[in-house]
Amino acid sequence: MRGWWQEIADLVLPADCAGCGRPGGALCERCRGALRGSGARRVEPSPVPPGLPVVHAAVDYVDEARAVLLAHKERGALRLARPLGEALAGAVRAACPEPGPGPEPGPGAAAGSRRWAGAGLDRVSRVRPGTGSEACAGARPGYGSGARRRGGPLLLVPVPSARRAVGARGHDPSRRIALAAAGVLRGGGRPARVPAVLRQRRRVSDQSGLDARQRRANVTGALEAVPGSGRLLAAGPVVLVDDLMTTGASLAEAARAVTAAGGLIIGAAVVAAPLMRINRN
Repeated sequence: MRGWWQEIADLVLPADCAGCGRPGGALCERCRGALRGSGARRVEPSPVPPGLPVVHAAVDYVDEARAVLLAHKERGALRLARPLGEALAGAVRAACPEPGPGPEPGPGAAAGSRRWAGAGLDRVSRVRPGTGSEACAGARPGYGSGARRRGGPLLLVPVPSARRAVGARGHDPSRRIALAAAGVLRGGGRPARVPAVLRQRRRVSDQSGLDARQRRANVTGALEAVPGSGRLLAAGPVVLVDDLMTTGASLAEAARAVTAAGGLIIGAAVVAAPLMRINRN
């Protein structure tokens, strides 16, 4: 109910810019440009939690970007989902850029070779780390074993929010941004979906104030795939998405749950990550 009323209020009430506070709209052009950034970058927490895919972030979690994310997440500024989705779509593209068309693997191709035509990538799962042989920037060695049908869309799988948080906020911020990002990708000619495949299997503590080790312990085993998710995940390759990455514990747990359900994870993308994360251009 709160989400419905918030959407109506967003349409009829005047709003100051969520990024800088200046009057004139929900997001001014300057702050919209800050969300676009200078291009998504690979980011890596320290320490890296086991099972974390390669992650790309659209922007650093500072200044206008931080303010916009908080306004959308905590204050229900739902109109910000579209510009945040545009930023996330940029990170998804960086995580898995579209190569040109290529030939099908022949009879002599290496075992484990897989092609994803609909997602715009050719991926060979057996690659040597650090050689630059990964066709998709988000692929880590060991992900994506098993046969998949060709022509599937890119599956953006958001890290699910806790039910109590969704109830308090009136919406699921990560899922809303993921839906907006999928729309942006489809508008650019890249098939994309946001399947509802993950849920929380147990309650977790508030992550604020916890260090990396405590966060990992807090979320380990907290997620599971919903019944029937295997069929949904078989439709295409998966990019895990979230609004923010700090320690990477939640993304690593989501990766575990998706992989256990048979999903092919090719990377992860977030709107923002703190400056303390290691940026790899």
